[in-house]
Amino acid sequence: MAKLLHIHPSTSLPLPKRPHHTSFHPLTHASSPYPSNSSINFNSNTHLTPSICYSYSSQNPSLSISNPLHIIDHRSRDGYAVKATLNPESSGENDAVAAAEKAKMTELLVLGVLFGLWYLFNIYFNIYNKQVLEVFPNPVTMTAVQLVVGTFIIFMSWALNLHKWPNISRGQLLAILPLAVMHTLGNLTTNMSLGKVSVSFTHTIKAMEPFFTVVLSTMFLGEIPTAWVLSSLVPIVGGVILASLTEVSFNWPGFWSAMASNLANQSRNVLSKKLMVKKEESLDNITLFSIITIMSFFLFTPVALLVEGVKFTPAYLQSAGLNIKQVFIRSLLASICFHAYQQIAYMILQRVSPVTHSVGNCVKRVVVIVASIFFFRTPISLTNSIGTGIALAGVFLYSQVKRIKPKTT
Repeated sequence: MAKLLHIHPSTSLPLPKRPHHTSFHPLTHASSPYPSNSSINFNSNTHLTPSICYSYSSQNPSLSISNPLHIIDHRSRDGYAVKATLNPESSGENDAVAAAEKAKMTELLVLGVLFGLWYLFNIYFNIYNKQVLEVFPNPVTMTAVQLVVGTFIIFMSWALNLHKWPNISRGQLLAILPLAVMHTLGNLTTNMSLGKVSVSFTHTIKAMEPFFTVVLSTMFLGEIPTAWVLSSLVPIVGGVILASLTEVSFNWPGFWSAMASNLANQSRNVLSKKLMVKKEESLDNITLFSIITIMSFFLFTPVALLVEGVKFTPAYLQSAGLNIKQVFIRSLLASICFHAYQQIAYMILQRVSPVTHSVGNCVKRVVVIVASIFFFRTPISLTNSIGTGIALAGVFLYSQVKRIKPKTT
């Protein structure tokens, strides 16, 4: 018949009177001064945990408790021999494990929210930006407006202590300058492409970023790509070519603008590896992005005024027959989303590996393409959709094969 062992913190353990020796007896009920809420059923054929073992003498009965918990179940002359151990410190260890698990789950939740915001802000940037460029085809002015809004947001975050003021040396500024130039050109050419072709096609072409990364890294960093990396570029290039053949909105200015955007953005990434100051205190990603944005603003605003003049004014918009309030609001929203999604991208990069970030960027491009097709009702053919899918699959393959380390001899 199964016997029940119940541990209760307030009841003493009755022990039989025997001469000085240790013995084992069958137990039907026992209690311990250590807190526990567990009850244990056991029989002669079962190994259970936790369990209780006691030894006694007539002068010094005692209850032995230790850790880890296990049971030895066999018959003796007096009944069952049961050995139990319990460490009162185990509850503290369990609390520490639970706290670590809770912190891990919280970090995963925060990361998931950041990825969601990254995609959401990117979708709305492309939608609002495309709406403005369709009625106000001045990509130079729009790029300047986005840099102005971004610079204002950065200075406000520093003034309100949302992010600490950076301590930048002259050497670091000189190292960041080429990055700012490439960042400016990348944003300008992206806006030029969005003004000429559909959002979905612009992002299909921008899927060729890994191709430019491999070429530029080989030329300037001496990084020889593996056979796996080179093979992953085939579907990327082939998919973009296939999608371009049947793209309804295709035109050469829009195509080459998107290609120039790839070149500028990947040059920025390569230069960041080659030119960043290593001897001085390194900058975190958010601070680096902030400095790049501010420098881009000061570099590009005079150029924008010389090229297109002051066109973003109520008088000019009214003379062009545009809805002033609508253009202003959509431009502001596009600029806020532009700055927000880029800053969140840097925040994610601080939390995950570059490979994980690359995979997330590939998924983001898929989300943006699909969202823009549904929102703008972009007509796409079967060949176009297949080409886009192949290109994006190649980007995902590229992000995976980057994990493979070349063999060293």
